[in-house]
Amino acid sequence: MSERKQVILFMTDTTRKDMLGCYGDSRMITPNLDRLAQEGIRYENAYSCQPVCGPARGTIFTGMFPHSNGVSTNSMPLGEGVKTIGQRLTDQQIHCGYIGKWHLDGSEKNFYKDPKSGAVNWDAFTPQGERRHHFDYWVSYGAMDEHMNPHYWHDTDEKIKPGKWSVEYETDLALDYLKNRDEEKPFCMFLSWNPPHPPYDQVPEKYWNAYKGKEIPFRENVPEEWRTNQDYLTKREEYFAAIAGLDENFGRIMEYLKESGLDQDTLVVLSADHGDCMGSHGLYGKNIWYEESIRIPLYFRGPGIKPGSTDVLFTSPDHMPTLLELLGAPVPETVEGSCRGSYITGAASGQKEPDHAFLCMFPGMPELVNPYRKLGMNPKSFGWRGIRTKTETYVIDRGTTPGAEAVRYLYHNDQDPYQMHPEILAPDSETAKKYDKLLMEYFEMLNDPFIMTDSCAE
Repeated sequence: MSERKQVILFMTDTTRKDMLGCYGDSRMITPNLDRLAQEGIRYENAYSCQPVCGPARGTIFTGMFPHSNGVSTNSMPLGEGVKTIGQRLTDQQIHCGYIGKWHLDGSEKNFYKDPKSGAVNWDAFTPQGERRHHFDYWVSYGAMDEHMNPHYWHDTDEKIKPGKWSVEYETDLALDYLKNRDEEKPFCMFLSWNPPHPPYDQVPEKYWNAYKGKEIPFRENVPEEWRTNQDYLTKREEYFAAIAGLDENFGRIMEYLKESGLDQDTLVVLSADHGDCMGSHGLYGKNIWYEESIRIPLYFRGPGIKPGSTDVLFTSPDHMPTLLELLGAPVPETVEGSCRGSYITGAASGQKEPDHAFLCMFPGMPELVNPYRKLGMNPKSFGWRGIRTKTETYVIDRGTTPGAEAVRYLYHNDQDPYQMHPEILAPDSETAKKYDKLLMEYFEMLNDPFIMTDSCAE
């Protein structure tokens, strides 16, 4: 596999698996992404280990769980000295480019009252140096959601305001990067689109028009009262529309790869940081263990990869070691995820498949963290932790409010795919003890302070 020396990773935000035609309803307008699925390998069981933007991205970049890489909630920088995929590929003389949403640095407002860059809220200009984690070309921002009027920073703290939809502009940059690269040097380009992340209404009307009045069946777990709520119906159409826009711009890059011949020796990967409930269970957003939140699309296409699909479990920390393995680069000893390259190339015959994936969530926002701290409690001991197998989801939920009791849920996803009928398990049940044992192995490995029982919280 050492002949494959370059890669493009498309990172979408808040995009759940069934929003693409090849995974869900064929009425979704994603012909280019569906073509990628036909030409490469499609993962059926890919999951975000912590379904919130910063932590999910941290795991993808480092192959480490949030406990270890320092990004346990949004707008926290990667820990000092953490080995990232940019560093490992740069060591292999691969030129690394990054375009779009970053969200792997602390908010500038944490350090400066009035940042010179103009960053507000969670946003940040990341200066050249270690905090860019060895990406040689970088046009990005920390976290902002002005999709129709975005801004970026390059190598100075002066804002760039292109005045066009963020996805379109970032695709323009990606094409420019590919056309003007040093052709003597292999490359790795990350293209990180923010839509369909809220606000949902910031999408060009041409994409929304394609969905106005278009009948797309509701998932069974969308409450009946939501199905006639015009505000929800509009948001749903806008969410679909943004994904159609991603697809069109994805197609622009795939067309260039074909025209230039780069498709012959470039690994193309499409993934996401997490999904979006988008009405399922009466919720918007993510940060919960439901399938709509944790299950993500994942495709690999490139030399040596036979078209097809796989149901092998794959989770966020597996991205980095798998990409390094496919590129013939060494995997650092700090990695806590697993190499899945042999399953992608079909070389895993006879190997034992992983039988479960670890899921987690820590209270992160100040309004959630501060009540614990006032009581002298560690907020990282709460939230929820879980195990996902191919057929079941097991979760211990301690909530995000001091005093909440631990609840153990078991979902039989093969029988109840919309997760509407969970079992509530007693801690001493055989099933709970089986899954608690798996969780304890992660807690010990990761020094996770999660409190499994109410008696321990007293």
